[in-house]
Amino acid sequence: MITGELRNQVDKIWESFWTGGIANPLTVIEQFTYLLFIRRLDERQLLEEKKANIAGIELGETYYTPEQSRFRWNSFKNADPEVMYGLFTIPQVDAGNLTVFEHMKGIGDKAGVFAKYMRGATFMIPTPRLLDQVVQMIDKIKMDDRDTKGDLYEYLLSKIASAGKNGQFRTPRHIIRMMVDMVQPKKDDIICDPACGTAGFLVGAAEYMHANHSDWFHEKGFRDHFNSDMFTGVEFDSTMLRIGAMNLQLHGIEKPNLIGKDSLSESNADIREQFTLILANPPFKGSLDYDSVDSSVLQTVKTKKTELLFLGLMLRMLKTGGRCAVIVPDGVLFGASKAHKQIREELVENQKLDAVISMPSGVFKPYAGVSTAILLFTKTNSGGTDQVWFYDMQNDGLSLDDKRAEVEGSDLPDIVVRFGKLSQEVDRKRTDQSFLVAVDEIKSNGWDLSINRYKEVVYEEVQYDPPEKIINDIVALDADRTKTLKILKHLLR
Repeated sequence: MITGELRNQVDKIWESFWTGGIANPLTVIEQFTYLLFIRRLDERQLLEEKKANIAGIELGETYYTPEQSRFRWNSFKNADPEVMYGLFTIPQVDAGNLTVFEHMKGIGDKAGVFAKYMRGATFMIPTPRLLDQVVQMIDKIKMDDRDTKGDLYEYLLSKIASAGKNGQFRTPRHIIRMMVDMVQPKKDDIICDPACGTAGFLVGAAEYMHANHSDWFHEKGFRDHFNSDMFTGVEFDSTMLRIGAMNLQLHGIEKPNLIGKDSLSESNADIREQFTLILANPPFKGSLDYDSVDSSVLQTVKTKKTELLFLGLMLRMLKTGGRCAVIVPDGVLFGASKAHKQIREELVENQKLDAVISMPSGVFKPYAGVSTAILLFTKTNSGGTDQVWFYDMQNDGLSLDDKRAEVEGSDLPDIVVRFGKLSQEVDRKRTDQSFLVAVDEIKSNGWDLSINRYKEVVYEEVQYDPPEKIINDIVALDADRTKTLKILKHLLR
C-alpha cells in the first residue's frame, strides 16, 4: 500500500510536469519512467561495484564506461541545471558522442527488458529548470524494495484514469485482483495478456504469487521460470510497451516476454497453443478489415468486431486445459448477429464456460460508462460445460459515478469465495445474487449469456388505499389549505 509520504512525492512531481508544460498524462509517465530507469541503471552499477570491491575481483560488464561517468545519476544530479540539461540534449564528444538520454536508449539487453523497447523514445522535458526539479524530487524517493517500487508505479499509472485521458490502457486494479484470485495462478503456469497495455494483469498475477505462495520463490527452478518465460504480453503501442516493461521490472519481473505486434494480425499467427492462463481486457468496439486479421482467428469467428476476434484469438493461444479470464462488453453476451452467437456457442458447446460475472456500468468511469462482464472459461476442444455460474455484481467497493470514491459493501470478496465453492451454489435460487444455469437452458435461449435472461426479479407488492379514500384525503388537504390562506389574509389586514 502506498504511503501518504510517497503519494505526496509523486503528486508534486506530477504537478511539476504539468506546470512545466507537459500536459499529456502518458507523456508525463513516459518521461518519469525514463528518469526512473536512468536512476536504476546507476544503482545497479553501484551494486556491482560494491560486490566487486567486497570480493576483491575485477568489475565485469558495466553500464557506464569511465568516460561516461558524468551520465550517471549520482553525478549529474548535483550539477548546475544548465549543465545537467546539456548532458541530456547535447552529444558529449569525449563520451561516445552520446547524451544521457541516447546512452539510456542504447544500453541494450544487459539492462533488462525495458531497454529493448527504447526505439522511438523521445526526451521531451522542455527546460533545465523542470529537469532539475524533477530529478531532485525523484532522488528523494526511497526505492529500497520491490513493494515500494511497485506501489510507486501503480500510483503513477492510476493517474492515467484520474486525468480522464487514455484510461483505456488501465483496468481498475481491484478488478484485476479479483480476476487473478478467481483463476489462482499455478506454479507452472505460462501467463499471457494479448492486449497488455501497462501490464496490469501480468503484475497482478505476479503479486498473487508473492502474497500467497512466497515459498515457491525458494526454488531456483521456479525463480528462473518466473523471471523469464512465465509472463508474456502483446501490445502494438510502443509507448505502452515501455511503460509496461518498467511496471514489470519494478515489480520484480526482470525478463518478461513482451511482443510489439498487433495480436490479431497475420504477423502474430505463430503464437498458438502456448499458454496455460490468459488474463485480459481487450479493446472494445473496434472494427477491422478481414484482410488484416489472422485467418485462423476468422475460422473460429468470422467478424470484424475486435471484442469477438480477441475471444477467438485467446482460444487459439491457449493450450488444451488452459484457463482464461477476460473482460468483454455486455453486447458479447446477448448480441444477435451470427458472429455473436457463433463465439458463444463455441465457448459453451465446444469449450467449458465456467462463469459469467455481470459488472455495473460505472466500473470503468470516469473515462467510460460501458456495461461489461467477465467471462471465465477453460479450453477443452471437447465441451464440458454442464452448468454456468452467473453472478450479478452490484458493488465493486467504489461509487459508480465519476468520482469513484470508496464505499462499503463490495461484492468482490464474495465473488471469489462463491466461485471457489461452486458445489455450494447448486441450491441457490434465481432470485439470489449468484446461481447456476444448466447448459441445455442456455442452448435453448440461443446461447444467450446475459444474466437478465435467467435472473428472476421479485416484485414487492404494494397496497394502496381505495380511490375513494385518496380523493377524500385530497379534499381534506385542500380544505385545510383554504383555511390556512384565509387566516394569513386576515393577519395581513
